[in-house]
Amino acid sequence: MKYTILLVAAATMAGLVGLIAPAPGHADGEPAPYVTEIPQGYRDWKWISSAHEAGNLNSLGAVLGNDVAFNAFREGKLPYPDGTIIAALHYRNIPSEENNKIFGRVQSFVPGPPTNIQFMIKDSTKYAATGGWGFGHFQDGKPGDAAFMKSCFPCHEKTKATDLVFTHYAP
Repeated sequence: MKYTILLVAAATMAGLVGLIAPAPGHADGEPAPYVTEIPQGYRDWKWISSAHEAGNLNSLGAVLGNDVAFNAFREGKLPYPDGTIIAALHYRNIPSEENNKIFGRVQSFVPGPPTNIQFMIKDSTKYAATGGWGFGHFQDGKPGDAAFMKSCFPCHEKTKATDLVFTHYAP
């Protein structure tokens, strides 16, 4: 009986320590100031726009939004409401050999291997320090680290007129 009580007490204390200990990488126990988990169901969201980034990126992107984002884009609602989530799926831009054989020249490009997925989540309280947006970058399913993520807000901050969003709705 005495050992059972000690074991229960030790397990309870271990659980309490686990509940109050800070998350790995966050000394003060605060959540990360950026998105660290891929939002569920993003592949089922609606298409908002596409983007081609040339130069060293050589990327094709599909921009998707949850229902809150899609409706805000379609209605031209600024600032975007809390709950808006935007996903940018990026792929290497490659020529389509199959299509180009038919066209007789290189003119058709398609998504190649995936390069990364980026997210913006609007939560004006949680992400107040970054204009109300949480930014996320995932490569091979792994989130960018704090040092990598520091570059997001300064770049997006240049688009204050569109609530820090680069993308425009393509009807």
